[in-house]
Amino acid sequence: MPERESHKTGRVRVVSSPGAVRFAVRVQPRAARTELVGVHGDALKIRVTAPPVEGAANAELVAFLAKQLGVPKSAVHVRRGARGRDKLVEVEGISEDQVHALYG
Repeated sequence: MPERESHKTGRVRVVSSPGAVRFAVRVQPRAARTELVGVHGDALKIRVTAPPVEGAANAELVAFLAKQLGVPKSAVHVRRGARGRDKLVEVEGISEDQVHALYG
């Protein structure tokens, strides 16, 4: 099946494919607490307390998104940007609306 893109102003760009969605995340490591800050461009901005060392920030990001979206950690994957702040995340078993509900 073809992928479907959602383009809406002021919202996170979400790409749907059968059984999963992909969206961009901007991560700020070494924050005071792990939290969703809002939207940065067309990406979710998330602060994590972990440092960007040996995958610690990515692991914390995966755990945070899994908890917020109500899916197991095994359903959340960092597909691009494992070594940078800008990442492409894929989550299995959710809809575009669930991603948009994260930030209101």
